[in-house]
Formats: sequence, C-alpha cells, structure tokens
Amino acid sequence: MAPLLAALLALLCPALAFDMGQSTRCVAIPNQMRVCQDVGYSEMRLPNFLGHSNLESEVVPRSEDWRPLLQTGCHPQAQAFLCSLIAPVCLDTFIQPCRSLCVSVRTSCAPVLSCQGHSWPEALDCDRFPDEDDMCLSPHPKFTLYGKDLPKPACQNCPSVEHSPAMKTVLDSFCHNDFAVTAKIRRRRVPSAEPEFDIEGRVEFIHQGPLLPYDTQHLLQQWLLINLKCSYSLVRPGRSQLYVLTGEVQSDGKLGMTHIFPWHKRDLNIAVATRKWKHHRC
Repeated sequence: MAPLLAALLALLCPALAFDMGQSTRCVAIPNQMRVCQDVGYSEMRLPNFLGHSNLESEVVPRSEDWRPLLQTGCHPQAQAFLCSLIAPVCLDTFIQPCRSLCVSVRTSCAPVLSCQGHSWPEALDCDRFPDEDDMCLSPHPKFTLYGKDLPKPACQNCPSVEHSPAMKTVLDSFCHNDFAVTAKIRRRRVPSAEPEFDIEGRVEFIHQGPLLPYDTQHLLQQWLLINLKCSYSLVRPGRSQLYVLTGEVQSDGKLGMTHIFPWHKRDLNIAVATRKWKHHRC
C-alpha cells in the first residue's frame, strides 16, 4: 500500500498544477509504463496534466503506483481517465477528461480507495475538468450499464477466519449463507505486472446460490484486491493455499464474505462436511 499512498500524496501537492500556457513536447509512451500501454495511442504529451515532466523519475513510477487500483476493475474507464492525465494523447490541442467521466470514475473508484485507507485526491477534483460542451474525453455509453445485474464485491470488515473448524461449524456456514466455494489463492512474493493476489485454477462450487460460473473467479479476485487489508492477513506470500469461502449477496447486488476456512490436508472435518452437504438438511 505504501507506493499507492505515495502517489496519492504526490497528487495532493499544489506544485503539480498544470499550466495550459507552458510549452510541451511529445514523447513515445515507454514500454515500462505498463498501465498505459493499451490505451489506443503511442505518444504522450509532457508535462502531463499532473505537472510531471520527467519520464524516469516522475511519470513512469507514479503511473505504476496506480496499478493496484486499476486491477480492482473499479470502473471500466478508470484506465482511460487516469492515462488521459498521466499520459495525455499528443494532438494539436489538449484533451482532458470530461467532468462527467471524472464523476463516473470517482463514484465507482473512490469507495475502493476509501476501503484501502485513502481519500479521493484533491488534484482529481472533478470540478476542475471541462463539461461536455467542450472537447474532452466523455464516458462511453456502452459502459453505463456494464455488469449491472452481476454481483459486485463490497468493501467490508474482515470475515471470520477459522482454522480446523468442527464439521457442524462448516455445515452451519453453508446453511446460513448464499454461496460456498473452494478456491486456491496465491500471493506473489515479488512485484510483477500481474495482481499480487490471484485465484489459481478453477473455483469449485459447494453451494452455488446466486453466483455465475463464468464470473465467480473474477469476482473473488476483485474482492481480494479491494479488501487488501483482509487479503494481507489471510494469505502468506509463496505457495497457493486452498480455502473454503462462504458469503452473501445483498439486495443491492453487493457481495460480502462471511466465513473463510483454510483447508489443509489434516482438516478432515471440512472434507466430511463438503461430502455431507448434498444430503444435509439445514
């Protein structure tokens, strides 16, 4: 979390205000600037809209600091919004994000930052951006209803983690929750282009409830990346660990975890509970 915090604190600095009247230059987006590699253009303008002018010491490292937020999938246009500021397209005119795009991204992503202990940066105050009467980057219509009816992971207090539970405890959790799954979770030891927390292999359903097979693996990974404090306490770096996870989907579509059972080879009670579940009466 330290790199992301450093990025947010840097954004709050008044010295980063951008002057539209200053001279600028166009440079190629460097390969190491991975968060903006697939935005649809290859050249960016420096200084950028956050006032950064040095690629190696400012632009690239601070762009990478935003990757943990983008990996949560908090908004389908979050990358376009952020890259329009850190790596603005090099055209004859300045193209900023529209105020409406900022508001849309802020609405979805600010709660994720809050969950991770940070507020929406003042430098990204949506009032500073132009309205749609001007030339600016606007929200894409096809994204307005994206994933509307699918469950969405919620920021929450850390769920109960129980080691070596009794069989009754596991069966009661299956009964009192909307879904129960088994999944292998891995935490990478070193920074990479991939998310630090990963659902490895297939997610197996014990009790499917409202979850959809094609969406569940991505949904659980989003939960891990949004609830980083819980994830850090749950998963050690290194080898993947098998878990049984149970949870609920609220009426507003928000998904939350209620119980997590690390499933080790010695945990016979979990194995017996999963076998008995098919014929168990709650």
